[in-house]
Amino acid sequence: MSRTIRAAAVQFTIQLGDIDANVASVRSALARVAAQGVQLAVLPEVWSSGFEYRNLTDLAKRTPELVEEMGRLSAEHNLVLVGSLPEPAGDKVCNTAYILDKGKLVATYRKIHLFSLMNEDRAFTGGDRWTVVDTSIGRIGVFICYDLRFPELARRLAVEGAEILVVPGEWPKPREEHWRTLLRARAIENQLFVVAANCCGVTGKLDFFGSSLIIGPKGELLAEGGYEPAEPVATLDFAEMQAWREQISCFKDRKPEFY
Repeated sequence: MSRTIRAAAVQFTIQLGDIDANVASVRSALARVAAQGVQLAVLPEVWSSGFEYRNLTDLAKRTPELVEEMGRLSAEHNLVLVGSLPEPAGDKVCNTAYILDKGKLVATYRKIHLFSLMNEDRAFTGGDRWTVVDTSIGRIGVFICYDLRFPELARRLAVEGAEILVVPGEWPKPREEHWRTLLRARAIENQLFVVAANCCGVTGKLDFFGSSLIIGPKGELLAEGGYEPAEPVATLDFAEMQAWREQISCFKDRKPEFY
């Protein structure tokens, strides 16, 4: 039997440090995508505040209530919701993606690769384990932004059975082609779906290009967000993914003992 789902990437302009404004943007966007029958929605990286390093510790204190709000929204709209927030971890802060399935927190992922060019490694503590989780809509693997540049992690998630790679991001200008190319590469080499949400507009001193993408297992572009606030939506057909994996049997033909 064919299995399909509707997926969306939620793209908006993050207001630096303004949690309430960003929550309002997410609420309205999720209402719109839910009306289109979406069952999976992905939010940008640190969507609640952006990279407001000066107040990061204080902003992180509100994350527990924001995870509760994500749970409420995912239950209200009957969907799986993924987004990254600053997680308080003792006297440290992690960049953590939360996966909510119809109201239930089913997994978290702490960003492993911290972008030193933007001083993430000074502000955050990196994670030390990958995440693949079974959800009501399929088996999901999680990346956060800079993780895209490390194909070893994507392959690990695929080998562990990920059908969809979700990617919360804050990927700024001028590296749009890197974003697009790396997302397609991760989809093609692992023969899975990619749902990647980037922010858009100016947040603090950074200018973001949007271009949230939903990509199929052949690398085909299923939906794109453009440069303005948007919620690109696409249908993911798992039977097509399986047929492609059977036609070109990359996983069966792997020789990991030689590399």
